[in-house]
Amino acid sequence: MLTNALGRPLRFIVTAGQVSDITRAPALLEGQSGGAVLADKAYDSNALREMIASMGAKAIIPSKRSRKVIIPHDELAYIYRNRIERCFNRMKHFRRFATRYDRRTIHFEGLVYLVPAMIWLR
Repeated sequence: MLTNALGRPLRFIVTAGQVSDITRAPALLEGQSGGAVLADKAYDSNALREMIASMGAKAIIPSKRSRKVIIPHDELAYIYRNRIERCFNRMKHFRRFATRYDRRTIHFEGLVYLVPAMIWLR
């Protein structure tokens, strides 16, 4: 899921449970603009960092432990990454979203569009 600076959803892509999130990150960032991209360690890859740099944004992603050369990140800016966690937390208040009762992806995607509208458009 891609959110704005306030932690409100902009884009999402539903993937299978065993698929790594970083595989869909370039598709989420395609056509976006901004000053920085905040992500957790799971998104630490050279290819994604290059894509973010080509967008003209700064990659604020902590390095994985397995990296031989640690890439520093802005720790003060990284604090704001919790906004996406808060976004997910608010959306998980809807039991159907939290447990994903829907068998078909299209039904779950419809719910993902509906929940933010019910939360943030009051």
